[in-house]
Amino acid sequence: MKTNNGRGYARLWLLMVLLACVSVVQAQTRAWLDRDSINQGETVTLNIETDQAGAPDYRPLQADFEVSGHSSNRQMQMGNGGIRSSALFGVVLKPRRSGTLNVPALQVGSALTTPLQLVVREVAVATRGSNALAFIETEVDDPQPYVQQSVGVVVRLYFATQLASGELVLDTPAGASLQRVGDDRTSTRDVGGRRYNVVERRFLLIPERSGPLVVAGARFSGKGVGGFFDDFFERDSGQLSARAPDQTLQVQAIPTDAPQPWLPLKNLQLRYIAAPDAGRTGEAITFEVQATASGATKAQFPELPVPSLGDVAQVFAEPPQYDETFSGGSPQLTLKRRYSIVPQQAGALIVPGIRMQWWDVQAGQLQTAALPEQRVQVAQGSGGLVPPPLPQAAQATSVLDANALPVAPASGVGWLWPALAAGFALLWLVTLIWGLSRRQPAAPVDAPQGGERSSPGTTYSQTDLRRALDSGGLDEVVHILASMAGVADLDGVIARLDDAGQRQALERMQRARWAGEGDVSQARARLREVFRKGPRWSKAVATTAEKPTLDPLYPEQS
Repeated sequence: MKTNNGRGYARLWLLMVLLACVSVVQAQTRAWLDRDSINQGETVTLNIETDQAGAPDYRPLQADFEVSGHSSNRQMQMGNGGIRSSALFGVVLKPRRSGTLNVPALQVGSALTTPLQLVVREVAVATRGSNALAFIETEVDDPQPYVQQSVGVVVRLYFATQLASGELVLDTPAGASLQRVGDDRTSTRDVGGRRYNVVERRFLLIPERSGPLVVAGARFSGKGVGGFFDDFFERDSGQLSARAPDQTLQVQAIPTDAPQPWLPLKNLQLRYIAAPDAGRTGEAITFEVQATASGATKAQFPELPVPSLGDVAQVFAEPPQYDETFSGGSPQLTLKRRYSIVPQQAGALIVPGIRMQWWDVQAGQLQTAALPEQRVQVAQGSGGLVPPPLPQAAQATSVLDANALPVAPASGVGWLWPALAAGFALLWLVTLIWGLSRRQPAAPVDAPQGGERSSPGTTYSQTDLRRALDSGGLDEVVHILASMAGVADLDGVIARLDDAGQRQALERMQRARWAGEGDVSQARARLREVFRKGPRWSKAVATTAEKPTLDPLYPEQS
């Protein structure tokens, strides 16, 4: 009986040991690649399966691979009386070079993966005559540029299949800056009897030092859309690769006799878009100049100079307008700038032409672009002069005309308006006689408000100012205000205004026009708002104005 019990205990102990061995699974960690050979520019996926806790340490891969596309999946399995936990990790590797590369052992918990090998084949340079599914052409507009010269680089990818995905890369060479310009252009072309889709991408290369500059060929890697009739047997599971040949540029140093600022160009042309030959004192004459530079960008091109006219005229330069394009594989810049010249005296005004020095990169010599001087015949304007006092009767007529209502279209009662005009004239004369008989010449009165005139010699009304603010030019607005104030320029108008809002609106308009600070249309809208009821002149200014034409209708009692 005891023997049987001893055998039972032994069997039970043996069964428990076997169950423990089944439930405890030895730690197993393995790694594999989805492919063991690829073309340069393609990617491969490294998979790692393990029952260890934690994620793999991918840092040893950084030496030969670009690591991206991390993924993980952990699962639990039950079987044979035990529970098994495992995890599957994946990462995308892009080789940094061609040849046989080692995928080193990676640490996962307390385990290590087995080292692997990957063969990276260098992609053969395909050309137009190779009849390949994909090839790349690179065009550099100047193989011997100067330091800091803008070099246009055009990369064209040809592919004879539909793409599901793809990447076109041009690495930045050492000793230069490289930036992409504009959007890709697509087209189709026939090459060697085969129809190709073409993607054209443009870059701007600027060498930073002299000497040889190696520009590595552009690389393409992608995946085509599968299909039996889509050259199935010429592709490896739809993978496409192409590489352009490397190019070496010989960068020249900046010449010792080069102009400053340094401006290396293929061509530079200046021309007048607008150049008037007549003007008037106190009124702006607008000149517009255009510069067309081949081989430069906006960031490299200096500002067009401003003509200097000393005391004979004021010159205001507007902010330039730029247009950057690519022409024949080279960057091209078109610049326009306006100059407003306000003559200060009558006679012949000589406006000197703009001159710019630049370096001809093709001829290797200094060049000068120049515009001819312009002769402007300036007549005497009305804005800067105050006319002499008129006889009292003539003054009365002038004031009457200034405040007259707009003339209505002729109708069957054409006699009505002449009769009203005569009545108003008679009323003014009666008022004049009555005022002169009541008191001595009056002291200066307050400055006019609203649409009233600042002096009897002016010829503009509030209606004229409102029309100019709505549809006229800003120069016309300034001229009308100056005439109403009896001053020569905008500075005089601002000095005579008593309303801070009106002064600020005029200053804001000037900054928007000449300094590029703010929007011109918003500045005009602000002018219309503050001058809706007319300019408000200061009382201090009125003491220097001419004697009023008429005494007040209701004189103060002494």
